[in-house]
Formats: sequence, structure tokens, C-alpha cells
Amino acid sequence: MRSSRTGDRGYLEIAHTADWALHVWAPDLKALLITAAEGMYTLLGVVTDPSQPVQQHLALEAIDAESLLVAFLNELVFQLEERWAFWQFDLEVKGTQLEGELTGARVIGQSKEIKAVTYHDLAIQKGERGLEVTVVFDV
Repeated sequence: MRSSRTGDRGYLEIAHTADWALHVWAPDLKALLITAAEGMYTLLGVVTDPSQPVQQHLALEAIDAESLLVAFLNELVFQLEERWAFWQFDLEVKGTQLEGELTGARVIGQSKEIKAVTYHDLAIQKGERGLEVTVVFDV
């Protein structure tokens, strides 16, 4: 089981029958998105070459917070297929809109792959640690 806790946010890999799942918590939606991305990259064992960083602009809009989370993570999955991963997220989140700059680098190693981020039992809820969600990845 992989986990990470930084201040008031973190993630924990949880057992799931056929796919992979990650429980994520953070004080607000922006931090939840970033923490979910960090957890996904850790789960996949992504290694980058930071010697030549790149920046990419990203703008997404969704019908609700859960759809925004799925769209954001699926965009990162697509970028992984193109051999890019990001470690710095300068995001602005307003309601269900996200815009910002991602800083990352070329992927030089990855131990696991996922097909997509799913909506399976996806519900962002307020909990004792702020916002919490369990994200299930289709493998």
C-alpha cells in the first residue's frame, strides 16, 4: 500500500477487487485535484527526466466537481500516453472550471499503466480532513 501525507492533504492506495483505487483528501478542490494527480503518478511508478522541464496550459470545464476530477486525471493519463508527466500544478479552480499551467518533463520510466479514471462510486464528500474522494482506475 502506498500513501503520502503532507500537512492537511494526502492519499492512500486501497485494495480494490479488479482495478486500483486511491483514497484522497485535501482542504479544498484545487488541493484535492493536485493530490489525486500526485497519488496517481506514484501508483503508476512514473519517473521523469527533470533536466528539460516543459510547461503546458490546461483549461477544463465540467458539470460538477467529480466530472472535473475525472477530466483532469484523464487528461494526465492521455499526457502519460504521450510520454509527459507533470509535478507542478499552478491551477485556478472556480466552481467546475479549471485553468492553469502544468510543469513537467518527459517520462523515462513507468512501472504500471491504467486505461482510464472511472466514475465508479465516485463522490467528493466533506469529511473531517476537508474534501475526500476515492478514485478507481481501470487497468
